Amino acid sequence: MTFRPVTSTRMAQPTMEGAGVHLHRVFGFGDPTEADPFLMMDDFRNDDPAMYAQGFPWHPHRGIETITYVLEGTVEHSDSLGNSGRLGPGTVQWMTAGSGILHQEMPQGNVKGQMHGFQLWANLPSSLKMTAPRYQDIQKSDIPVEVDDDGTAVRVITGGFWGKKGPVDGIAADPLYLDVSVPPNTRKVLPVDTYANTFAYVFAGAGSFRDASAPEGVRVEKEFNGQELNIRDMSGNRTLVRFGTGDEICVTAGPEGVRFLLVSGQPIKEPVAWHGPIVMNTRAELMQAMKELNNGTFIKAAH
Repeated sequence: MTFRPVTSTRMAQPTMEGAGVHLHRVFGFGDPTEADPFLMMDDFRNDDPAMYAQGFPWHPHRGIETITYVLEGTVEHSDSLGNSGRLGPGTVQWMTAGSGILHQEMPQGNVKGQMHGFQLWANLPSSLKMTAPRYQDIQKSDIPVEVDDDGTAVRVITGGFWGKKGPVDGIAADPLYLDVSVPPNTRKVLPVDTYANTFAYVFAGAGSFRDASAPEGVRVEKEFNGQELNIRDMSGNRTLVRFGTGDEICVTAGPEGVRFLLVSGQPIKEPVAWHGPIVMNTRAELMQAMKELNNGTFIKAAH
């Protein structure tokens, strides 16, 4: 067994999308090989409805899958094929855009005005770029939760973990998507596929993803909530953690515990031609998609 080393940590950056939704971009629109098969991830979290109420009006997608995970509030969605629905707290929508779809997503806060969720974009291989669009809407009750003896809780959204299998299936990248909560001052080792690209995104509490057996002289003493901790590189709220190769992730939670998304997938290793919400393999394919958007032939699947 080999612990994956931390290769980098980075804070999510504030930005705006849609019709003026204030969110934090975890990664995206940079080097598409960096997180292959994943292209982009956003953390949309706000307590002020004025910062998100205009939502994400009608826009196209082709060549990718979008994964929306809602923690607080709701997201109303509808599309050009006549589908519509509402994502509530704890629900997941895995949308395969495939050959093309036009849709909109309109967030609404809870009774306190709070809205929180994540959207992850996964690339499709060339053989599936023009597949028929489809949705997988997953209710909170359908997502298995495994609780270990030490209190560590894992929600398995897709992939297999600790004997549980997530309800999302038939995904090209064969991904693992987990919501992990580790209790205060607890060290946990989590298995991952050796050959998959893997990252963690911390969104509550803080923890160290370095192996606790790191050599003396490299640990960094940091103050965290008034306590001195001999834990190297504590990663807190809105921190992206990238890993090298190995088959285990080691995390040590801080005094308030830590909650994070753990995501991995098999790299596609194909050329990427990317413009906004459309991701193809060549510039010619990209230009063809833009031409079809302009002449009304973008949608290939009939309702």
